[in-house]
Amino acid sequence: MTDALTDVRTLVPADAPAPPREPDDTTAPTAAARKPAAAPPDAVAAHRTRVHRRRRLGPGRGVPFGRLLGPALVVAVWWTASAAGYLDPRILSGPGAVVSTAVELIEDGRLQGNVLVSLQRAGLGLLLGVGAGVLLAVASGLSRTGEYLVDGPLQIKRAIPSLAMLPLLILWLGIGEQMKITVIALGVAVIVYVNTYASLTSIDSRHVELAEVLELGRWQFLRKVVLPGSLPGFFVGLRLGVTSSWLGLIVVEQVNATSGIGYMMFQAQQYAQSDVIIVGLVAYGTFGFASDALVRAVERRALSWRRTLAG
Repeated sequence: MTDALTDVRTLVPADAPAPPREPDDTTAPTAAARKPAAAPPDAVAAHRTRVHRRRRLGPGRGVPFGRLLGPALVVAVWWTASAAGYLDPRILSGPGAVVSTAVELIEDGRLQGNVLVSLQRAGLGLLLGVGAGVLLAVASGLSRTGEYLVDGPLQIKRAIPSLAMLPLLILWLGIGEQMKITVIALGVAVIVYVNTYASLTSIDSRHVELAEVLELGRWQFLRKVVLPGSLPGFFVGLRLGVTSSWLGLIVVEQVNATSGIGYMMFQAQQYAQSDVIIVGLVAYGTFGFASDALVRAVERRALSWRRTLAG
């Protein structure tokens, strides 16, 4: 036996590759042993339950045109109550009568003429108010001198409703278009200023220090630090300002006006035409809802870098 083994070793050359080693069942791990152990079914179910609970913290995915669900529900309730006879048409006309009246007003040309005048007033007041509010916020937020001179008077003005200044503005500006646009612009400017100023002063000071370390110029600082930091507050103020412009418009169009949706509603009040009044309210609500949706769309596009609950 020993001589045979010696003969085999002498027949194998020294530089021949070593034969593959047989796997050792006692030491090498098997493929099944290398796989991770499967979690028990109870642990998997508990993990899924925890994930499901975490997902409930957020509002969930949005539905296209989901914001129309609430107004549609209100109209459905209104329509049902009117059809069931629960509403007195002398106090609140039904949706069918309101639609018929709206068609008549459109055929007469009264509705579109008054809507056009109201849109011009609200648009001019909104434009002037937004411009003034942004300029005052930048002057107050980026300069101590501007803060001392601008912020105090505007905080006082914030405590005084714009409609409370109506008698004084009539005394100064009369009862023409100038007074109406000024009242709308004052309300918008204060709202835009307060929100933009709050957003400006909330910019992290580390961003300012980083801009100083990088030796950014004044224009680069405004474009890369101030503008992104102030946009969230600006859009909040803009949305509130749009709503404020419509609220102010309702009041000023009832002060010696000869055109506009508010004037049409005031005339309908004299003749107890609730359907015409509701047509005016629907017009105000439609334009307010549409303008807010437009600002939301612009906000989502401008602030697409943010990850918020709104999506």
